[in-house]
Amino acid sequence: MAIPSNFTASVLQHGATEEKGEHARLASFVGAMAIADLVKSTLGPKGMDKILQSLSRGREVTVTNDGATILKSVYVDNPAAKVLVDMSKTQDDEVGDGTTSVVVLAGELLREAEQLVAQKIHPMVIIAGFREAAEVARQRLVAIARDNKADPVAFRADLVNIAKTTLSSKILTQEKSHFAELAVDAVLRLKGSTNLDAIQIIKKPGGTIKDSFLDEGFILDKRIGVGQPKRVENAKILVANTAMDTDKIKIYGARVKVDSMSKVAEIEAAEKDKMKQKCEAIVAHGISVFVNRQLIYNFPEQLFADAGVMAIEHADFDGIERLALVTGGEITSTFDDPTNVKLGTCAVVEEMMIGEDRMIHFSGCALNEACTIVLRGASHHVLDEAERSLHDALCVLSQTVRDSRVIYGGGWAEMQMARVVDDLAAHTPGKKSLAMNAFARALRQIPTIICDNAGLDSAEIVSQLRAAHAAEPDASNAGVDVTIGGVGDMQQLGIFEAFKVKNAALLSATEAAEMILRVDDIIKAAPRQREGGMRGARRVILTPLAAVNLQAEPLVSHVPASDH
Repeated sequence: MAIPSNFTASVLQHGATEEKGEHARLASFVGAMAIADLVKSTLGPKGMDKILQSLSRGREVTVTNDGATILKSVYVDNPAAKVLVDMSKTQDDEVGDGTTSVVVLAGELLREAEQLVAQKIHPMVIIAGFREAAEVARQRLVAIARDNKADPVAFRADLVNIAKTTLSSKILTQEKSHFAELAVDAVLRLKGSTNLDAIQIIKKPGGTIKDSFLDEGFILDKRIGVGQPKRVENAKILVANTAMDTDKIKIYGARVKVDSMSKVAEIEAAEKDKMKQKCEAIVAHGISVFVNRQLIYNFPEQLFADAGVMAIEHADFDGIERLALVTGGEITSTFDDPTNVKLGTCAVVEEMMIGEDRMIHFSGCALNEACTIVLRGASHHVLDEAERSLHDALCVLSQTVRDSRVIYGGGWAEMQMARVVDDLAAHTPGKKSLAMNAFARALRQIPTIICDNAGLDSAEIVSQLRAAHAAEPDASNAGVDVTIGGVGDMQQLGIFEAFKVKNAALLSATEAAEMILRVDDIIKAAPRQREGGMRGARRVILTPLAAVNLQAEPLVSHVPASDH
C-alpha cells in the first residue's frame, strides 16, 4: 500500500505547520544571526546605543547599549532567536556582563556553521569539531589567566582596571575612573559576598554624572513625619508592613446604618481606641524609629511624636527589605508577642539633603557592608542607563572577588584562543578540522567587530594582531586600542576583563550554537481548542475517546457542580 506524500500533514491537527530538514535549519540560522546582528553594533568601547520605545500606553523610551536589556525588550517569534535571548539573560544573571559578546559569538559560530552545512558537512561533524575547539580554547583561557589574590594592592588595581574596562563601553565612559573607584569601594565592603542587596543605588536628577558619590550607610528616599525628632542616635528600628490608617471610617471601605450621628462618633472613637492600643504595643518594644511600608494617618503619627518615636511612612517595599537587611531587623506585621519581633539597630538616623530633596540617612548599620551609591545626572534616561552600567560593573567585580583570575581585554583573549584552535585544526584529520577552523574564525570576529564599531580598518588590525600572537605566543599582550586606532599593549593600557565572564561567554555561546545546529524539524502546533465549555452550573468532562478520535462526535457527560 502506497503511503501518501502528505502523510505527516494529515497526522498533525488542523492549524499546525512543520518545516523539515534544510528549511528548518535555515530558519534557525537566520533567526539567530538576525538577533546577533541586532546587538552587534553595541559591542566594544565605541559601540552605539539603541532607543527602545514601548508601544504601551506610557510610550516609555529606553536608551541603552546593554545587550540583555535590548534583547529582553524585543519580542521575537523565531524559536532559535529565543534561545539566544534566554542565553543573554542567563549571562546577565550569572556574571552580569558579556551579554552582547555571548550573543555575537553564538551568531558568528552559526554563520560559519551555515557555510559548512552548505558544503554538505553533516551538523554532527560540525558539533564534534566545535566541542573539541571549545575545550582547547577554554584550556588556553585557564592557562593565560593570572591571579593576584595574594597581593591586596595588585588585586585592587586589577579590580579597578576591570571596572574601567566594563564601563568603557557604557554611558559612564567619560567618568570611568571615578565610577570604577566607587564600584570597587562598594564591592570590597561586601567582603567576598556576591549579594548586591547591601549596595543601594539611588537616582536623583540634577547635577552632572560626576556629582555621583558613595555614602557609607543606607539612604531611604522618604521624609520624617511632622513634629518628630529629626535625629536619633543609637536607634532601635522596627520595620513593619501593617495598616496604620484605620483611625476613622473610610467612606469606601464600610457601610454603616445608624439612627443618629452620635452612633457614628462612637464607632470612630472605638476605631481610635483600637489604633491607640496598636501604637502603644509598637512603642512598648522600646523602639526609637518606626518604618512602615503602608500609610500612617495623622492620629498614629501624633501618638508616635508624643512618644518621641521617629515615624516613616509609605517606604517602598524594596527600600524596607534592604533596610531590614542592613539594620539586622525583620519586617513585622504583628506586635503582641515580643519574641516574634526582631529590631534593627544603627548608630545615627538623620535627615540629609541631596539636590533639592530631603532623605533619611542611616549610618553605622548593623551590617557594615551596607552602602549607597547616589547617581546624579541630567535626566531619568541618563540615570537609568547609568544604573544599568554600574550594575554590570558591580556584578563583574563581585564575581571577580570570588574568582580572582583576570585576563587582558581588547580581543587579546579571543586571539589567543583562536591561535590554539588553529593549531588543533592543523593536526586534526578529516572534516572536523574545517569546523575547528570555522570556530577560530568566529573567535576572531570579536576583535573585528570592535574595530568596525570604532570605524577602524578591521582587516589590517586583526592581521597585525594575528602576526603578533603567532610571533610571541606566550609573551604578546597585543590587543585592539581604539584610542590610537591600532594595536596596543593591553597591560600598559590597563584593559582587563574577568576570567569568569569570558569563560561563561565561550561555553554558553558554544552550547547555544550546538543546540541550534541539531535542529532539523520545526513544528508549530496550534493550541488545542477547548471542547464543549461551561454550561450553566454544570461541568463538562471529556472522555479519553473524545480526545483521541478528533473526527468523532465529542462524547460529553454532564455532572452537576454539587457532585464534587
